[in-house]
Amino acid sequence: MQVISLTLLCVMAASAQMLRFGKCPKPLCRPTLIPYVGKWYEIMKLPTQFQKGECGTATYSPKSPGVIGVLNRELLKDGSINFIVGSAKVKHPSEPAKLEVSFTDIPSPPGPYWVLSSDYETHSLVYSCTDFGLFRLEFAWILSRDEAFPSIQVHSKNHNLGHKLEINPNIQIICGNSLLI
Repeated sequence: MQVISLTLLCVMAASAQMLRFGKCPKPLCRPTLIPYVGKWYEIMKLPTQFQKGECGTATYSPKSPGVIGVLNRELLKDGSINFIVGSAKVKHPSEPAKLEVSFTDIPSPPGPYWVLSSDYETHSLVYSCTDFGLFRLEFAWILSRDEAFPSIQVHSKNHNLGHKLEINPNIQIICGNSLLI
C-alpha cells in the first residue's frame, strides 16, 4: 500500500498540480450559488494535468435546487475544442459556495470546488483541495465574466490568492485573451 501511495504522490507532483505537505486549509466561502450561473472565462490558474488546452471557459446552468450544470471548454493546440460536461452540487446547505463537482466522462469521486470570492459580475476566485494523508493536492482559478480582465486586477487577485492560501503566485499560468469560445 505504501508503494502505491508513494507512486500516486510522485505522479501527482510531476503533473504540475500543487502537492504540498499538510492538510487542506478550511477557507471561509461566502458567495451564494444562484448569481454564479452563466459563462466565466479562465484568466489565471495553477497548472493542472487535466486541462490540456489553452485557457477556456466554464458555463454554469441551473439544474435543480443546490445543483448546477457544468460545461468546461478549452482550445487544443490542433485548433479543436475540447469539452467536458458535469454537475456541481452544494455539499452542505449552510455553505452554498462549497461545491462538489463531478464529470460524466471521468470515473472518479466528486472533487471540491470552493468559490472563495465573487462579485458575480466581474470576477470569481475558485479553490480546490484534496487531502492525501500527510499531503494535499491544490488547484486554483481566477475567472472573469469578460475575457479581457484588466491586468492590474489579475495581479491583485493573484496576490490575494497566494497570500490567503499560501500558494506561490509565481507558478500560476496567466491566460491569454485568444480563446473566445
